Amino acid sequence: MTERAMTERAMTVERFGRVGDTEVLQATLRTSAGAEARIITYGAILRDLVVPGPKGPQRVVLGLETLEHYVAHSPNFGAIVGRYGNRIGGARFPLDGRTHELVANEGANQLHGGPKGFAKRNWTLAGATDASATLILVSDDGDMGYPGRLVARCTYELLEPATLRIVLEATCDAPTPVNLTTHSYYNLDGGPTILDHSLAVEADFFTPTRPDLIPTGEIRAVAGTPYDFRQARRIGSPEENDGIQYDINLVLRHTAGELGRAVTLASDKSGLAMEVWTTEPGIQFYNGHLLPPPVPGLGGVRYQRFGGLCLEPQRFPDGPNEPHFPASILRPGGLSRQVSEMRFRPQ
Repeated sequence: MTERAMTERAMTVERFGRVGDTEVLQATLRTSAGAEARIITYGAILRDLVVPGPKGPQRVVLGLETLEHYVAHSPNFGAIVGRYGNRIGGARFPLDGRTHELVANEGANQLHGGPKGFAKRNWTLAGATDASATLILVSDDGDMGYPGRLVARCTYELLEPATLRIVLEATCDAPTPVNLTTHSYYNLDGGPTILDHSLAVEADFFTPTRPDLIPTGEIRAVAGTPYDFRQARRIGSPEENDGIQYDINLVLRHTAGELGRAVTLASDKSGLAMEVWTTEPGIQFYNGHLLPPPVPGLGGVRYQRFGGLCLEPQRFPDGPNEPHFPASILRPGGLSRQVSEMRFRPQ
């Protein structure tokens, strides 16, 4: 589909910049209730999301103003990460009797698909309407060390009055690990940090990690630990949580493959709440302790440490190396399909 055809159909597509010889486009999605999302093809990034709140329109994600800032400085703001989101220990995994060596980018491990993962690629905008955008990326055999050619498809859709639905699909021509996920940083009130936000997670267990954040393989109860968010509570600072810098996979209690509520995040300051519903078995909670980037964010705001938090629906980190973790291998003829919804409402 040409840019002209998309513009005639949706009136929401514009140029955002260039990466090398490739043009990056931005699609703007809207609901009649006043929700608005901006999607750019680079990284299939959710660049901005504004929703109606009790006190008026509220920006709820962190983002950057220019493509150059995304390329040089973004900590995966709003991106779709893959081929395997999160970490794979030792940047290797066994599959069908063969060990595959990946390209490491976090010490000896691989994070979010490697140094040129899906978050750092320009996807193709395959179609756009007033309320949806579909993007496609082709990952060739051997890409970042992964076997098989993978075709990934991402569809963003705004549902009335203020729900963002994200469908991530993939097919392949050889067995390969797949764990596509979203990497938006949420802040529901525009304040300097999310430490006063309230968080509830539908999870009775978590996957403990080594110091390099690779899971030990254990699945441990959250009871009596700082990872217990079964009842809504203030996120708080590391000093309030036994020094924990949250970057952990929580094991969701709903049946994987069925759309179930995973998280409720809320801000007393804005009166806004966000429910995350997903088909995935786990969710990564990261509290943004490695922020800020060295460049200003949307509207010229200078983000701070803990300025936004990530809630990443996922298969488990290091899944290909832990046979008892949920299945993460896609085989030819199969379809990897992950659905997540961010449902915004008054608190």
